[in-house]
Amino acid sequence: MNNFFGFLSNTKISKQEHYALIQLTGMESVYKEDFLLLNFKGNGFENEKNVVLFNGRIYNLNDLENMLNINDNKAGMQTTEQLLLNLYQDQGENFAKHLRGAFSIIIWDKQNRILFAARDHFGMKPLYYMETLKGLYFASDAKYLYHIRKNREISKTALQNYLTFQYVPEPDTMAEGICALEPGSLLIKKYGEGNVLSIKKYWSVSLKPVSESLDEKIREIRDALAESVVRHMQADGPAGCFLSGGIDSAIITALAKEVDPGIKTFTAGFDVEGYNEINLAEEIADFYKLDNISRVIGPEEFAEDMPKIIWHMGVPVADPAAVPLYFIAREAKKHVDTVLSGEGSDELFGGYNIYREPLDLRIFNHVPQKLKNILLSLSQVIPEGVKGKGFIERGCTPVEERYAGNSHIFKESEKSRFLKKYDDSCSFTLVTRPYYSRVQDYNDVEKMQYIDLHTWLTGDILVKTHRMTEAHSLELRCPFLDLKVFNAASKLALEDKIQGRTTKYLLRRAFSHILPKNVTKRRKLGYPVPIRVWLKDELYNWAVDIVKSSSADEYINKAEVIRLIDEHRKGRADNSRKIWTMLVFLMWFEIFFPDGSEEAPAKTGNRVYLAV
Repeated sequence: MNNFFGFLSNTKISKQEHYALIQLTGMESVYKEDFLLLNFKGNGFENEKNVVLFNGRIYNLNDLENMLNINDNKAGMQTTEQLLLNLYQDQGENFAKHLRGAFSIIIWDKQNRILFAARDHFGMKPLYYMETLKGLYFASDAKYLYHIRKNREISKTALQNYLTFQYVPEPDTMAEGICALEPGSLLIKKYGEGNVLSIKKYWSVSLKPVSESLDEKIREIRDALAESVVRHMQADGPAGCFLSGGIDSAIITALAKEVDPGIKTFTAGFDVEGYNEINLAEEIADFYKLDNISRVIGPEEFAEDMPKIIWHMGVPVADPAAVPLYFIAREAKKHVDTVLSGEGSDELFGGYNIYREPLDLRIFNHVPQKLKNILLSLSQVIPEGVKGKGFIERGCTPVEERYAGNSHIFKESEKSRFLKKYDDSCSFTLVTRPYYSRVQDYNDVEKMQYIDLHTWLTGDILVKTHRMTEAHSLELRCPFLDLKVFNAASKLALEDKIQGRTTKYLLRRAFSHILPKNVTKRRKLGYPVPIRVWLKDELYNWAVDIVKSSSADEYINKAEVIRLIDEHRKGRADNSRKIWTMLVFLMWFEIFFPDGSEEAPAKTGNRVYLAV
């Protein structure tokens, strides 16, 4: 197998790529102002009062035209950007509240000298920003901001959090000084009033179960999702569906087929027992009489394309499922321009298997706190891997202290082994505590959903799916992540989500009439990736080479990482997710932060730029 750094040398970003700043034509008035726009991927429009830059897709344009009283002669004639400016002129800073879609938007109010930046409700479109003495920078991709700062530092707090979450929770990023605008948020910069930058929420997640009948809830779920799929199917070119063996993508495929009977489906898998959903996906495609195009991925190409995958990701996200997404997106682009996916269903409808945990731990609800403390102390002397140890620990620990989100890679007690500089005052609970404080009246499952909606969904799920599809110029759409679908899901009670061993209970019931029976009852599978198997054999030398060759010695204790890999190879523990988390960081660091010698060219003038 070829050395990782052989591929890396062909993958590094050149200065030309970093600094290919192209002036945004037709917006001369913006050039005079003290902010920069870097690598914002979208379209722009300017009138005498305002400038708008827009990236994404709005699905309620007709509703907006009606709201703005645009007459029949002009309806449908305006571009999305023109309509957004009309909306802003009518609603002011409340404009984003009325949008339904996936978007990042920047508006420059020339008359009032105010800059607005908005990101969609769920975070489907990214928007990063950085403020320096030179001005305010924006980017659709964080990597184009890394080299702007002379002091290119890794945030040690972000690195510690990364080891817990396998990504850096927003609004932070791994690079010091670069932030992500959070979903449902509006950034406001008023020039001439101290130039103060502020951020406010225009929309917030709220889960409020209601006492409707099951039939009413089912009808609302069906209607909302069917309408969402119709809107998301509006495309300039052919559309397809990502199809795994699970219920979410099967529902989207079934509803999409009603719009386009010949829609194509796409699946990726591995030639390793237990890590291939292609047969399951083909069964679903056959049920609907649709073509299924599949891609089997081997360890050689898996390793070979990792530098490209991480480069396109831009930020370190150690979710192995990004790899099959990258390959299947490349395959899908040969056939379609837009692809629908089932992201968001688990967070909205209670689909993750971990959401059953509070019900499994109900026995501890009747145990006095003093006895819980004693049991928790006793569990510490039980060796790792002994059956019952984890059950006792989870049952005696409040959800606020144990649940960091859908992935929890390194325990706090482990991090000091791997980090050269570990701060024991920087626990992952500093990230989750503000979220938990807002939902003290929620049950534990709702609290877990709330955490995942604010961390896992935005920091992992949507980053990897967006970046891997964008890498091949494929437009991703997620019909579950729609305001009307969310409103239907937010009304569900606990028993509507979890019943016994069944997750997404009411969603399954709502669409059981159009799904194959075996799919309705199937447990969540995800995109299983055989890193556990390959890191013992095919990818062992590759992984060791990445660690030994890395220049991240200032941050990572590489000897401990090698020990972790060897322990895994010998079968002493399944360290695959921990190893993968380390490998992704080391590869990301080597691509983007190998040293601090390279500096961006000096800025000339206060202009707005668009990098492509």
